[in-house]
Amino acid sequence: MKLRKRPLPGTASDAVTERETKNRELARKAAAEGFVLLKNEDHFLPLPKAIKIGLYGAGAIRTIKGGTGSGDVNERDCVNIYQGMVNAGYEVTSKEWLEDYDARYIQAREDWRDNIFKSMPEYDNNFFRAYSAAQFMMPCGNAIDTEAARADGADTAIFVLSRIAGENADRHVSEGDYLITAEEKALLAQICESYQNVVLVINTGGLVDLGFTEEFSNIRSILQFMQAGQEGGNAFADVISGDITPSGKMTDTWALTYEDYPNASFFSHNSGDVYKEEYKEGIYVGYRYFDTFDVPVRYCFGYGLSYTEFEMNAGDISVNGLDTSNPMVSVHVNVKNTGDVYSGKEVAQIYVSCPQGRMPKEYRRLAGFGKTGLLAPGESQSLEISFALYQLASYDEDQAAWILEKGTYGIWTGNSLDSARLIGSLKLDADACMVQCEHICEKKQELEELLPDASKMQKKEAAWHEMADKLPAAELKASDIQAETISYSGIPDEFPGKAGEITESLSLDQLVAFATGDINSGQSELGSAGQTVPGAAAETVSAAAMDPWNVASLVLADGPAGIRLKQTYQVFEGKIEAGDFLEALEGGFFAAKREKRGTTYHQYCTAIPVGTLLAQTWNLQLIKEIGEMIGHEMELFEVTLWLAPGMNIHRNPLCGRNFEYYSEDPLLAGMMASAMTLGVQKVPGCGTTIKHFACNNQEDNRMGSDSVISERTLREIYLKGFEIAVKNAQPMSIMTSYNLINGIHAANCYDICTKAARDEWGFSGAIMTDWTTTTDSTAGVCTASGCMRAGNDMVMPGDPADHENIRKELTEGTLDIRELKRCVCNTIRVALQSNQYEDAVSYLDQFENLDTYMTVK
Repeated sequence: MKLRKRPLPGTASDAVTERETKNRELARKAAAEGFVLLKNEDHFLPLPKAIKIGLYGAGAIRTIKGGTGSGDVNERDCVNIYQGMVNAGYEVTSKEWLEDYDARYIQAREDWRDNIFKSMPEYDNNFFRAYSAAQFMMPCGNAIDTEAARADGADTAIFVLSRIAGENADRHVSEGDYLITAEEKALLAQICESYQNVVLVINTGGLVDLGFTEEFSNIRSILQFMQAGQEGGNAFADVISGDITPSGKMTDTWALTYEDYPNASFFSHNSGDVYKEEYKEGIYVGYRYFDTFDVPVRYCFGYGLSYTEFEMNAGDISVNGLDTSNPMVSVHVNVKNTGDVYSGKEVAQIYVSCPQGRMPKEYRRLAGFGKTGLLAPGESQSLEISFALYQLASYDEDQAAWILEKGTYGIWTGNSLDSARLIGSLKLDADACMVQCEHICEKKQELEELLPDASKMQKKEAAWHEMADKLPAAELKASDIQAETISYSGIPDEFPGKAGEITESLSLDQLVAFATGDINSGQSELGSAGQTVPGAAAETVSAAAMDPWNVASLVLADGPAGIRLKQTYQVFEGKIEAGDFLEALEGGFFAAKREKRGTTYHQYCTAIPVGTLLAQTWNLQLIKEIGEMIGHEMELFEVTLWLAPGMNIHRNPLCGRNFEYYSEDPLLAGMMASAMTLGVQKVPGCGTTIKHFACNNQEDNRMGSDSVISERTLREIYLKGFEIAVKNAQPMSIMTSYNLINGIHAANCYDICTKAARDEWGFSGAIMTDWTTTTDSTAGVCTASGCMRAGNDMVMPGDPADHENIRKELTEGTLDIRELKRCVCNTIRVALQSNQYEDAVSYLDQFENLDTYMTVK
């Protein structure tokens, strides 16, 4: 295998490239398809082009494209909503208000930046801690001139409500965050007084309280814009004008009030103890809670309106492949556009009610979904949606096994959870074990979990059973279902293959070096200085890059809303000029100005919509296309591992990082991460890093919080998405989270890194820690040697103290050299399949039966 000579990334020309233009088109398409139309009274939208429109709100001119922190992207430029409307031909009548707001925004940002630097001594001069503790609050803007507004010739106004969120801090149920401020409400009241019709646009990274909308009768339409990347403004105009019919669906449940969420009182800082997070709601997360406990909601899971109407009829239900290790349930659904004006797309969603047997269960769970193509009025499309029978199994803690309990499984279809109707059932004659496991992540304390009233659940079950008796049913015999018994690995004595051969030939110094990132690269929490790809998050070591080994060092770059690199860097006398890591944050807004020497190189990456918005497309093929586009940008900028996608569960709307993640549902999260991975890894030698593994569902004290959770909840809700992504797409790497799980740091947890990921799911790539996990933990000790014992292969970004710890424990005998070699071998195996070789091929080529957990034909 011959290593490529790594060229300087980017280009010395500042001209817009064909790659940028094409990628922006795809980002625009994805944004438009992910917007969710929440309300459209009397079919008020779409709005004809060229009409006059009043445009107000922080996000109108300063549209938030994505969240802050490592998920940010330094794109060439960003199209705001105002620009998008003007580009589409609308006449915006509120330019003076927008210009005044923009000046106020710029001053507020500068004041915010100055205050962060002034506060750094309070945070041991750690910029990132000071930055994340002082989340920027969007100023509201001046009151409007109501007389002038009434006379501006527009009868419709758009109000854009915006919120910023980011890593290392959770949100609050307070004005300016989850709640609307008094100033914003007053401004909205003036707008509603001045215009006949108002469209509310929600430009936020997570859910907000919408109770205020009930006070304004002329809010005709509500659109969830989320954070749509650099083409968000143009995508907005596409949808608002009717050029594109909205087809996005909610991936979370929008409660009537925050207090309606089952963990509202004890999530994160609400409990008063950010060191212990008790998952007392158990498996009843999101719609599983609201649907089971009959709690009314504002907008249900899977909900989203269109400019047209659809009719959905279900056909046969069958079970196939019982003679294989992956039997599938297939449901046929016919979808017809019954409107007479607009073409559109629809999402067929399949839910299953599992038997309320010995194990209590949610009333319904998502089992499969499929999205149609663009259907013209009167046009139909038949979908065959197949999903793994395993998706219906529940984890039995008594038996340490995934079990299908005896009874009737109700199959529901619809275009949202609330609209789903029962279409048939599966009937299983006896309990069937699908997978026999061992216990993992034992609780260290008692945990009283939420449970529904058994008698109420029996009544609900009896009601749908009565309906099911009149519908088609497929019979299943437990004896026909093959049980898998997991064989768990110990510490290996041999390391096969080329990677093993190289590992066995390395010196102790080389082995220790491979256990971490390159400690000589000046790496930091956010971006890096002086590396071969400026602004990348880290590099692995080059300790065996020479003959006879030729093991490539790999560049890792942050995501998940694109690739985060520095926009520009300098090359002087043939070498990359070392820079400040702050140059990679928010387009260099915080970096000190410095004299430029030599040639300027440009690294403009595409800022795609945030994870939640991508998931709201419910379009797996589109996400694969986005992934492949990211893969080609990785190829261009010499990046091997993209530190994305993020796929933690939306356990509570206050998690500061929800915008990066997909959904409250593990199937949807797992399938989205699968699609993104399959797209990225189609490009030779490029790979994803699914994160944060696992139970990283809060940001406050994320390095010291202990997630106290039952094994069943852990497996069914918080590991399930990762399991699906691994089985369905084999990501090149996994990143562990900062938190503890039942008293054990995730990075030091053998149960999730080795028993679950490798032994149970068959993960073949490399596992790494999140950045500075071993040096910055705020609860107990998380060590590099602990990572090696756990099967966590790379301690990132690497610190001399990590090397000292490994050498010390090897000497003391608490770390087995075979455990170290096992990790090094995993890292080398990935490196040998990277894009740093001339003959690199797709990482996916070595695997069979990928992309089969759920299929749509």
